[in-house]
Amino acid sequence: MENLTQGLTLETLPKAFAILTNEVSEIKRLLLEKSNEQPTKTDCWFDLNELCIYHPDKPSKHTVYGWVNLGIIPVHKGGKKLRFLKSEIDNWLMQGKKMTVAESSLKAEQYLKKK
Repeated sequence: MENLTQGLTLETLPKAFAILTNEVSEIKRLLLEKSNEQPTKTDCWFDLNELCIYHPDKPSKHTVYGWVNLGIIPVHKGGKKLRFLKSEIDNWLMQGKKMTVAESSLKAEQYLKKK
């Protein structure tokens, strides 16, 4: 790649652009492959104590029981035990993300287009 950028001229620009496009496509393909592999490798189950440690706010057990009772947090019950799937907790935490001004504007525009 360094050889390509050193002798870059207007004549070699189309070839350089084609090479860069191919490189970006390959990087994108590799990233998509990696993201498809990750959920099975990193997904795990938490018990109540592990969830309290994992959650960024470090809630108490009492708080988590309240969330479960209100149906706020994704949970799986096995008998009397509560189990939490890491991927579901991560998605739930991401849903609480505050939108940026740009995201809000885009969402408003999409809504208005539907109407």
